[in-house]
Amino acid sequence: MYASDREKLEGELMKKPLGLEKTFSYFGLILGAFPPAAMFIRFAIDGKMDAWVFGVMFIINLISAVVGFFSGKVVAKTVRFFETKSWSAMILMMPLVGLLWGMVSGGAGGVIIFIFGAFFGAILGGIVGSIALPLFTIFHRLMKKGENIEIKHFLPIAFGVTFVICGFILGL
Repeated sequence: MYASDREKLEGELMKKPLGLEKTFSYFGLILGAFPPAAMFIRFAIDGKMDAWVFGVMFIINLISAVVGFFSGKVVAKTVRFFETKSWSAMILMMPLVGLLWGMVSGGAGGVIIFIFGAFFGAILGGIVGSIALPLFTIFHRLMKKGENIEIKHFLPIAFGVTFVICGFILGL
């Protein structure tokens, strides 16, 4: 589990460690919540939005976040496998894994809009996932001790990657 005695010691000194499954579940929750919300804010800025549309978008956002959270456990198993491989193999595969993860989460949320929205949700979610997962995984691999990452390291990385993507969506 640990690469060296020093890494084991550093892992044991963590005050609030997050395991691999929790790390990627929480990251899926963050990705399922904020980028869709940024897209909806962008739609609201560009045009009018009635109250019922806000309600539908809230439900879409909630479903995407919940699916991102629960599917994060499956993604964690894939990440565990690729983090043991070379850097190049990991970096090449993470966009594909992120694409699938985003398509599942975005597609699930988009189903609310007459099934037709699932296609757009899957496309947009796939784009976000294929960018976010490789970035996050690189930082995760650098910061983890064994399979755990300290929560004080996880939060800035997860929110940083997510908010940069949200900034692009909002056109900032």
